[in-house]
Amino acid sequence: MSEIQRIGVVGAGQMGNGIAQVSSLAGYSVTLTDISESAVANGMANIEKNLGRMVRKERITAAEAELALGRISSSVELASLKETQLVIEAATERVDLKYKIFEQLSEATPTDTLLASNTSSISITAIGAHTDRPDRVMGMHFMNPVPVMKLVELIRGLATSQDTWDTVEAAAQRMGKTTVEGRDMPGFIVNRVLMPYINEAVFALYEGIASVEDIDTAMKLGTNVPMGPLTLADFIGLDTCLAIMEVLHQGMGGDSKYRPCPLLRKYVEAGWLGRKTGRGFYTYPAK
Repeated sequence: MSEIQRIGVVGAGQMGNGIAQVSSLAGYSVTLTDISESAVANGMANIEKNLGRMVRKERITAAEAELALGRISSSVELASLKETQLVIEAATERVDLKYKIFEQLSEATPTDTLLASNTSSISITAIGAHTDRPDRVMGMHFMNPVPVMKLVELIRGLATSQDTWDTVEAAAQRMGKTTVEGRDMPGFIVNRVLMPYINEAVFALYEGIASVEDIDTAMKLGTNVPMGPLTLADFIGLDTCLAIMEVLHQGMGGDSKYRPCPLLRKYVEAGWLGRKTGRGFYTYPAK
């Protein structure tokens, strides 16, 4: 595989625009895509705002920010990704949606284009099976917020080639990320540990063990984590937490320790998804 020059990103939401930002700052040309002009425009606006914040904090210069923004183009067509050497999918954590996107990417890009998924829990082997090039598919799980968090989990599918692995690992490291290898099992490393922890915190609330505030304070001061589990769930998005727990529960054969808390499901049904909707376990001021 030749060296990566241009990266495509599918999904202009929080994860996608963050991936586009770190890719452009690493010197890659980037094409950011989504299904609507408004989604792409919002993604580009967030990138511009975040780069401006980095300039004010003197992490980069104004000239570097301008160059990074200039490396990013946007589109609502997957056909715009035909010149890329690596496409990173960062769409909503839904199995059916991921499969559909990778089927479409097989048609929209040359067969030597590498395809990576930012999925936090879904089988890379299964995703690869929905493409015409499973040997060129792997997991590339960035952490949120992407510009701040240093970790990228890399996951091999059953058919992933060593050349694909080496090329994607080098790209992640060029973005300034530390990489770890996780086995292609539900949740990989981070969410296999993190999501049951969050889910158990929701059970503690559901069973009346303590209040939202006391659960978070206990975990912050008692275990020295920077953010309590319920605050973190609101930050991630309760719909995403539920989706990952469902993948874990199903993927682990219905093991009860991965059963999503009924309260988590109720919050999602109510549309209380956390920061992005203004209400989750906490209430947030309107943006």
